[in-house]
Amino acid sequence: MTTVTEHYESHLAPVYVWMSGGFEAAIARGRAEVEAVCPPPSQSRRAVDLGAGFGMHTIPLADMGYSVLAIDSSRTLLDVMENHVGDRPIVTINDDLLAFKNHLHAPVPLFVCLGDTLTHLPDQRSVERLIADVADMLMPGGIFILTFRDYSTPLIGSGRFIPVRSDARRILTCFLEYEDEAVMVHDILHEFEGGEWRQRVSAYRKLRLPPEWVTRALQAVGLRVRREPGLAGMARMVAERPV
Repeated sequence: MTTVTEHYESHLAPVYVWMSGGFEAAIARGRAEVEAVCPPPSQSRRAVDLGAGFGMHTIPLADMGYSVLAIDSSRTLLDVMENHVGDRPIVTINDDLLAFKNHLHAPVPLFVCLGDTLTHLPDQRSVERLIADVADMLMPGGIFILTFRDYSTPLIGSGRFIPVRSDARRILTCFLEYEDEAVMVHDILHEFEGGEWRQRVSAYRKLRLPPEWVTRALQAVGLRVRREPGLAGMARMVAERPV
């Protein structure tokens, strides 16, 4: 088993934009999500994107008027974003999510942790630490928006094989193996190269985070929480720090 960072850099990051349907299509989906849930920029205009990847939400946030600090552990994905930033007010940071406070000097009004980033953390204690650190760096009235996939109810049988994307030269499928507090995700990539199909397989661990548990963790640090459906069946939490 590889770490999340190793899995992405060696296996998923090179095909991640393709896996997401292409850059423009992914940005359009991110824009729709950001515009639906993120408030207009406040006077400070600052936002932090935790697990920014190739900019699916960072770029739309900047287009809304935010100055965005975009943090991700994948240098490859940040490079893709940087090739599309132009003159947008975006600063990219290649670092672990749990180290984000090292790159902030004052509270901000908006944090986002979108996609399935939250489940990439190593354990529930790390999730609690991230939530506490975000709450500590939120301005009064600030908002933390996070989404994640609910793996708490295991799939069974052939339902554990999930087709991700395919075309004439590439097929990506994932297979899930459930543990008590996590799920092992096996990403099976077939690519047609040199006149033949080649298979590469890599696996990593994702947390099984019941939405009720995440809600309680947010409330435990004093945030008011609203739960709602997210994109593609994900759970979405909108947490606000009281004024």
